[in-house]
Amino acid sequence: MIEVEGISKSFGTKQVLDNISCRFESGQVNLIIGQSGMGKTVLMKCTVGLFEVDKGCIRFDGRDFSSMDFRQRKPIRQEIGMVFQGGALFDSLTVEENVMFPLNMFTGMSLSEKRDRADACLKRVNLKDVHQRYPSEISGGMKKRVAIARAISMNPRYLFCDEPNSGLDPKTSILIDELIRDITQEFKTTTVVNTHDMNSLTEIGQHIVFIHGGRKWWEGSYSDILQSGNAELDDFVFATKVMQRLKH
Repeated sequence: MIEVEGISKSFGTKQVLDNISCRFESGQVNLIIGQSGMGKTVLMKCTVGLFEVDKGCIRFDGRDFSSMDFRQRKPIRQEIGMVFQGGALFDSLTVEENVMFPLNMFTGMSLSEKRDRADACLKRVNLKDVHQRYPSEISGGMKKRVAIARAISMNPRYLFCDEPNSGLDPKTSILIDELIRDITQEFKTTTVVNTHDMNSLTEIGQHIVFIHGGRKWWEGSYSDILQSGNAELDDFVFATKVMQRLKH
């Protein structure tokens, strides 16, 4: 479990996160949802340490990550897999080299061992015969799958995905959602997905954190949403305000 307790984050005079407390459950797909500009990505980047919080703490299975220095954080960082928005693959590296990148950084594996691991991860995301291609030579959906293969190369305990369906067609988005769900179950990861995709919410969301105006506005399961009574959440999920305007 990842616990976020009372964190705030500002950039200059603009406060982006305001005293947020929430949790991300082990072995589940946890979603951070909310409209664009509400702080979802900043919350994720604070959780993994890409941004330092102004106050509050973040604990990975009881380990106070926010109080650690760079050296102390290294063991936890090695347990984190990250899928960035757009994939963030290295254009100058082949698909195989992209998947091997964390292994080069953090392990003492031999080249043959790293290639075997990259091959296994690419097969796990249903990619074959693309090892020597470059990112510019594959589709957007394939890039996302390569990014997932790279993220799981270190057998992570924690998997973070920032808008994994961004820019994808509906059919490919469904395939990426199913892949994230299956990997979460297989690896028993604590998976955190930042999304505004409603299909992800209905199909794979198990524990959900709704961010509104830089604050945690609601937290619970998908079934709880139906009885939440939260006007802002209902409007985001069911477009209640739009429906009301259409009726009038």
